[in-house]
Amino acid sequence: MAERVYINDVGPRDGLQNQAKILTVAERIELINSLLEANVDSIEVGAFVSPKAVPAMAGSNEVALGLNGQQSQAQFSALVPNLRGYEMAVESGIRTVAMVLYGSDTMAEKNVRMTPEQAEQSALDMLQRSRDDGVAVIATIAVSFECPFDGATNPDRVREITTKFLQAGAERIVIADTIGAANPSDVASLSKSLVADNGAEQIACHFHDTRALGMANLYAAVEAGIRHFDASIAGLGGCPFAPGATGNIATEDAVMMLHSMGYDTGIDLNKLLVASDLAETLTGSAPGGRSKPWLAPYLAKGKAV
Repeated sequence: MAERVYINDVGPRDGLQNQAKILTVAERIELINSLLEANVDSIEVGAFVSPKAVPAMAGSNEVALGLNGQQSQAQFSALVPNLRGYEMAVESGIRTVAMVLYGSDTMAEKNVRMTPEQAEQSALDMLQRSRDDGVAVIATIAVSFECPFDGATNPDRVREITTKFLQAGAERIVIADTIGAANPSDVASLSKSLVADNGAEQIACHFHDTRALGMANLYAAVEAGIRHFDASIAGLGGCPFAPGATGNIATEDAVMMLHSMGYDTGIDLNKLLVASDLAETLTGSAPGGRSKPWLAPYLAKGKAV
C-alpha cells in the first residue's frame, strides 16, 4: 500500500482572510462542502477572531454550526487567538483548535499585540483548558523561517517552541513559512531536526508560494520525513498582518505532486479540481493551482488524474 500523506486544507480560513471579496456564510459552507466531496478529511473552517480585525472571518460560528452533523466526515478546525475565541469555537461544536505562536517578536506584536512570551502563555492557558474539554490543539509557529519585520528566524527558537508545546500537550506543531521566504535547503535542515527530536507524526509544514518555491519546499519536507501539510484550495491565501505574504501552495498542486510520487492522500483529484473552480468563481481572485492548465483537460474528458 502507498504511504499516506495528510493534507489539511486551510482555504476556508487562511485562504479567505485576505481576499478583497468577503464571502457569505453560505458561500463558505459551499466551499467546504466541495472539499468534503473531494474526500479532503481535514479542513480549517474559520477563525474566532475580531470581525473588525479580520472581516472575512465574521460568522465563523455560523459556519461551524452549519457544518454540524458532518464532523464524522472530516476533522474541522478553527483558529483561536485567545481564551474567548477558544470558548466561542467550542460552543460552536469545534473539537480541534489552532493556536498561533511566533518565531519573532515584532510579528507577535503586529498580529496579536503581545510579546511572544505573552502569546505563549495565552496558548498554554488554552492548552490546559483544552485538556479538560477533550479538545485537540494544533499549534502553528508563524514566521518559522523569516519575519517581514525582524528578518531571518533562529531555527533554535523554532525547535525550543516545538518541544515546549508538544510536551505541554499540543497534538501537532505546524512550522509555517508565513511569507514564503524559505528555501528547500533550510526546510530540509529544520524538518530533519524536528523529526529526529519529536517524530514525524507530530510535525506539519505550512508553505506559501511567494517566491515560487512552495512546491520545492513541500518536496524537501516530504523527503525529510514530514507527512502532514497545510495547503489551500486554488492557491488562496495571504496574511493581512504580514507584508509580502501571498497565496499558500495550492491543494491541487500538492495532491498532484504527492500522487505522482506514489503517496496516498485519500483525496479525489478530479473532484478537487471542481472545488478549485468553485473557489475561483466565489472569490474572483483565486489564482488556481499552477498544475490546473495541465490537469483540466483530463477533467473535461471525464478521465481520472
